[in-house]
Amino acid sequence: AVHYFIRRHNHMNILVCLKQIIDPEVPARDFRIDSAKREAERGSANLVANIFCENALETALQFRERAGGGKINALSFGPASAEETLRKALAMKADAAALVVNDGASNPDPLAVARVLAAAIRKLGQFDLIMLGREAGDWGAGQTGGLLAEELGFPCIAFADRIEAAGNKLRVHRQTEWGWEMVEAETPVVVTVTNDEHNVPRIPKVRDVMMSYRQPLTKFTPGDLGVEAGNSYY
Repeated sequence: AVHYFIRRHNHMNILVCLKQIIDPEVPARDFRIDSAKREAERGSANLVANIFCENALETALQFRERAGGGKINALSFGPASAEETLRKALAMKADAAALVVNDGASNPDPLAVARVLAAAIRKLGQFDLIMLGREAGDWGAGQTGGLLAEELGFPCIAFADRIEAAGNKLRVHRQTEWGWEMVEAETPVVVTVTNDEHNVPRIPKVRDVMMSYRQPLTKFTPGDLGVEAGNSYY
């Protein structure tokens, strides 16, 4: 049983979904609204990785460190500029990254996003643990994680901040309206991650940032995956 535990968790395959958004700290002078689309103009402000997505990546990195091994893939569905978010993930020591280039609506609804992500995940391989931020800092719907789990047919645990190995299962520490609880789950499982003092994203070293631009990045279009990008909220 001990040998099974070591082999399984040293080789856990993890995928973290990341979203690029307009910097929530953008100065008011740089914030512009497209009146026709009724959304913020992406080209008028700094673009950053969604902080809850980075919390998820940090939680995955910490889990891998405690387990003594494993592989972390980063995945994003967004415009070409989202490559920068994935490069940062590589600099933080994700093992591989893939971008599904959004050639459709600028703000597809969560179900459309979940379907694209599910198709990409099936294309990339089999994963034990799929992690997302609890919500995005732009639209704040908080639905993609649950919908992705439904698309994949996996259970979903929401509002987690720590994940540990528990024999041949995972033990997930999650926030509730009444405090905290521990949940044990078999893999594969989808986990959405909230922010906590334990998962503040690490700052990558300059050398690792430079090296991230030499690493390969897999790119797909929704058409390559046999899905449509979907509609926007409006």
